[in-house]
Amino acid sequence: MIGVDLFSGAGGMSLGAEWAGVKVKLALELEQSAFSTYSRNHPNCLTLRGDAQSIFDLRWASTDPSDLVVFGGPPCQGFSTSNQRTRSKKNKNNWLYQAFIAFVRNVRPAWVVFENVRGILETEGGMFAKQVEADLKKLGYFTSSGLLNAADFGVPQVRSRFFIIARHGQAAPPLPKPPCQARVVTVAEAIEDLPKLHIGAEESILPYARAAKSTYAKRMRGGLKKCSGHLVSRNASYVVKRYAKIPPGGNWANVPQSMMKNYADRTRCHTGIYKRLVPDKPSVVIGNFRKNMLIHPTEDRGLSVREAARLQSFPDNFVFEGSIGLQQQQVGNAVPPLLAQAVFATVVRAHAASKRSKNKPSKAASNISHRNKA
Repeated sequence: MIGVDLFSGAGGMSLGAEWAGVKVKLALELEQSAFSTYSRNHPNCLTLRGDAQSIFDLRWASTDPSDLVVFGGPPCQGFSTSNQRTRSKKNKNNWLYQAFIAFVRNVRPAWVVFENVRGILETEGGMFAKQVEADLKKLGYFTSSGLLNAADFGVPQVRSRFFIIARHGQAAPPLPKPPCQARVVTVAEAIEDLPKLHIGAEESILPYARAAKSTYAKRMRGGLKKCSGHLVSRNASYVVKRYAKIPPGGNWANVPQSMMKNYADRTRCHTGIYKRLVPDKPSVVIGNFRKNMLIHPTEDRGLSVREAARLQSFPDNFVFEGSIGLQQQQVGNAVPPLLAQAVFATVVRAHAASKRSKNKPSKAASNISHRNKA
C-alpha cells in the first residue's frame, strides 16, 4: 500500500503506517520546524510545505488509487478540551477538515484514515466528527469509527484519540481491539534508562544512563549507544521550589497557597498544572508543555523532549528539529506511532485479504486449469 499523509506534523502517524507496511510517499505540513522534522526522519518521502489550500490544489495520480491510503489529522487545537474558549464552529481551524475531504474527493483513494482528539466528539455536540463521516459516506466510503486508548496498544500513556477508517465501495473493518495479552507499560519502564538531567539542560545528545531493562525501552533504543533530545525547559527558581512539594500523582493542589501568590485564583488551575507522573503507571496525556507542565516522576524538573517522545512511543533514532519549545509542541501534538501502527495494521490486513480474494481463481477456472494440465 502507498500512503499520503496530510497535516503530517512531525510524522507520528506516518511512522506507525510504515511499521504496519505502508510505503508513505507524500506528506504535507505547513509549520516549518515540523516540516523539517518530518523531512529528516522520512527521507524516502516527498515532503511538501504548504497550507490547507495546497491540499485543494494538489493532484497526485502517480499511483493506483486502489492501493492508496490517505490519512491525517487536521489541526485539533479548536477541539481540545483544554481550549474551552474556542471550542466552537466559530474557530476557523475547526473547518480545516474540509481540505482533507477535498483531497479525498479529488483522488478517491481506496482507503482513508482520519484522526483527531477525543474533543472532536464533544465540540458543538460532535457536529464535526459526524460531518467528516457523513462527507466520506457521500463519496462512496463505508466507515467505522470510535475512540482508541494508546495505553491499550503498548504506549506508556493514557491518551484517547478518535479514528475513522473509511473504505471505498466496501465495508470498512472495525477499529483494532487491544491485544488479548496486552499489559500496560509504565513511565518507569519507558524512561528509567535515560540520563539524569537538570533544569534548563541544553546538551541534546547524551549517552544512556544504564542498560535498558524493559522490552519497551529496548525497542525504543534499538542498537543506539546515545541519542538526542535531552533538552529541559528552564524554569524560575520559585517554580522549581513548587516542584519539590508535589508527590507522584499530585499537582498544583499540593503546593502551599503561600507559594502560589502569582495566581490570582489558583482554584482555576486545571489538573495538568504541576502534575508529577507516577513511576509505576502510564503517563497522563503528553500535551502542550506550557499548559500541562508535567513533572518528572523522581526529579524536580519538567520532562525532557526525549522523555516525552518515549512516552509517545517515538524511537530514539527519531530526531526532532527546531527550538526546544517547537520540539515540545511537535511531540505533544503527535499521534503515538504504536497506536497508529495498530490502526494501519487493520487496514493493511483487510486490503491484503481483498487483493487475495480478487486474485483467487474461481472454482470453474480451477477445474479448467486442472483439465488442461491433465
